[in-house]
Formats: sequence, C-alpha cells, structure tokens
Amino acid sequence: MVSSDLTDYEIIQKIKENPDNFGLIIDRYEQKLYKYIMRSTDITNEEADDLLQEIFIKVYKNIFEVKENLSFSSWIYRIAHNYIIDYFRKNSKIEKVSLDDESYSFLINNIKSDFDPRLDLDKKEIKEIVQLALSKIKKEYREILILKFIEDKSYDEISDILRIPTGTVGTLINRAKAQIKENLNFNF
Repeated sequence: MVSSDLTDYEIIQKIKENPDNFGLIIDRYEQKLYKYIMRSTDITNEEADDLLQEIFIKVYKNIFEVKENLSFSSWIYRIAHNYIIDYFRKNSKIEKVSLDDESYSFLINNIKSDFDPRLDLDKKEIKEIVQLALSKIKKEYREILILKFIEDKSYDEISDILRIPTGTVGTLINRAKAQIKENLNFNF
C-alpha cells in the first residue's frame, strides 16, 4: 500500500509497528509545512529548514499522543504555529510575509471583492503591496488569512490549530479581511 493511500492514523499505526516509518509523515507534510512557514514569515530557507526539523522532532516525540477523534493535520499545524511564534520571540525578528504567485492569486481572489480595480494591473507591484499590507496587519489576522485562504483550512481546522472557538474564526476572518482591505486601499 502506497503512503498516499493511507490515512494519517494508518501511518501512525505503521510508525508504532516500526519507528522507521516516520518518514511517511515527513513525506506527507514536509512541503506543506515548509510552505506554511515561508508564507507566514520572512526567514531564510536555512532558518525555515531548521524550524521544520524542530517541528518534526516534536511531532516524532509526541505522535502517539494524538487522539484519533482529532484532526492530525490540525495537530501538526498547531505545532508549526507554536514553533513559529517561539522562533520570533527568541529571535526578536519582525514578522514579514512572503507569498509565492499561487498564494498571492488565491488570497487576492478570496478577499478582493470590493478592492480598487487597479489590482489587475502590474501583478509584481501589487504582490509587493499585498505582502506589505499582510505584514502590517495584526499577527492574529495575518495568520487566520494564511490558514483560511492559502493553506485552505476549514473553520474547524483553524479552530483546532489556533485553539479558539469556531465562531471566533469567522469573526477574525471578517476583521482580517477588513483590515487588509483598509491597508491595501491606503497603499493605492
């Protein structure tokens, strides 16, 4: 059976049988978490690799504590979220946002309903403005936009990752959209 055919919990069972199977979790989540780290921060590739390694060490040490009735994906993203916060506390860096073209397009398409029509002009310049606007909004708002519109997480998953009520997720998304729209319109 190929690892892509297995559920996360079937992979965990395989890891219980043989710890060498932990590579299956790495294969499944390495690129997703790396992109999440890079989208949420403006750190170097080397720093992101180090952070990702720390995340997987934490996952390895605690993988058998995951409850089957909870989303494994939310659990692993929560660990990544906490490591990102800790990293910035320790290193006193200003958090900036870095978006690839796909992430930028997806985010803009989900929040631009009443934006200035000039957003369809110079994509490179607009992308820089969006990144700057994301960097300027409250961290909790930035993170919720990234989780919802770039990582494509459901309200329930976001609730699990951030440990907030599901209703609060919707409220924060609306506030985040309003704040980023305000920042974007200010930059035009």
